[in-house]
Amino acid sequence: MNLKGRSIITIDDLTNDELEAIFTIADEMTKNPGEQSNLCQGKIMATLFYEPSTRTRLSFESAMHRLGGNVISMASADTSSSSKGETVADTARVISSYADIMVIRHPWEGTAKVAAEYAEIPVINGGDGNHEHPTQTICDLYTIKKERKNIRGLNIALCGDLKHGRTVHSLAYALARMGANIILCPASGLEMPEHVLRKLQGDYGGIIQRLNSHYLPSLAQMNTGEKQSDNHNLDAIYITPSGSHQLALIPDIKAEELKHKIDIDALYVTRFQRERTQTDSKTQDYPVVDKKLLKGDEFKQALVMHPLPRVGELSRELDSDPRSAYFKQAARGVPVRMALIALLLGIKDIDIPARPAPNYPEKHAAIYSNDSELSCANKTCISAQPNQYVKPGFHIIEGNNLLLKCVYCEHERVIPFIANTATGIYHPYRKSFLHRINPQNRVFFESEEIAQKRGFRRAKECRW
Repeated sequence: MNLKGRSIITIDDLTNDELEAIFTIADEMTKNPGEQSNLCQGKIMATLFYEPSTRTRLSFESAMHRLGGNVISMASADTSSSSKGETVADTARVISSYADIMVIRHPWEGTAKVAAEYAEIPVINGGDGNHEHPTQTICDLYTIKKERKNIRGLNIALCGDLKHGRTVHSLAYALARMGANIILCPASGLEMPEHVLRKLQGDYGGIIQRLNSHYLPSLAQMNTGEKQSDNHNLDAIYITPSGSHQLALIPDIKAEELKHKIDIDALYVTRFQRERTQTDSKTQDYPVVDKKLLKGDEFKQALVMHPLPRVGELSRELDSDPRSAYFKQAARGVPVRMALIALLLGIKDIDIPARPAPNYPEKHAAIYSNDSELSCANKTCISAQPNQYVKPGFHIIEGNNLLLKCVYCEHERVIPFIANTATGIYHPYRKSFLHRINPQNRVFFESEEIAQKRGFRRAKECRW
């Protein structure tokens, strides 16, 4: 396997086999640290952090130093030319001439993707807005693998701010691919975004089911602190991939087939992402993980994980609990990132079985970028920012409704009208009508008013 020259923007940029290879090399880095000290001699890594960071930035820099390389760093947006109006694309071009590899964190979703499109060196996403944080997920998976030996078939509960937490978005995708069962326990109003749930179902074959609180009594009480009746439906959602994935056989477990309470193998806790919301205070019923909660039968063997920092949702009394794994997660960030850097620079290589690349539907969906005045509705997407010169682009997701999924941040919008530039006619979306139009002639509109303003006329009623 050779990852030389590749960029890692989302967790889907790595196959399951490639993730396993990274784990193998991370083990090697841990066991023989002295042998790695000259691997990156003469190489330079640039770290561009437009948001605060402790673990991600310092673990990347520590990893590069331990490999014998050097680091140049930009630790805040205020000290960069972005404060003068420089575009991300121009910054990426310039940094390519200063360094051999780049790590970037930015509050705009899709920024790492744009940087990778213009840079001539590998780009690693250190977190982009609410979107993804793939290297944190690699560290999380590595920790689960080290502590539990396997990932397939485990029951992993994701708890807290699932709406804004980029770490849980990347982790959910990877867990689904690798055959874990995912239980979502969001704080009120901070549920997993619909586009993430749709991807878990559409791309990875997941089944979303509501579970009766009988299966997870302590988890059901987490938000309310009150005992729930056996007939109460959890806010949590149980996701069980069905059928087989190209890279792994994913178990098919139906909630109605479960006769006993579910044991949680890992509880992944996340903080309230205050910096990504319009309010300074988290919800009153924000889940808190403490010794009292972990007395529940379902948590007897559960790893307690957290990407850190914690701000009250994870009790410090758990630090001495043998189930706590969050400081191990942080420590393992160094060997994992050492392995990733060495692979992307082509210094390390490893043989893996030849398998087909993942066939994720969105990777192969048609892309729409015609000039129809459509932009991404996500205000923190890089394509929605002024003076970045990023043209909006969307994956076309067909179904009962037509969805356009932003290629930068993956947020979706429903499109009710489609037009044909060859005929000057627009029509309410119907799947049959979509395929009658040459892709080069398709134009999508959010309203009839906009279509008519652009000079299109409504089609007469037809059987399409």
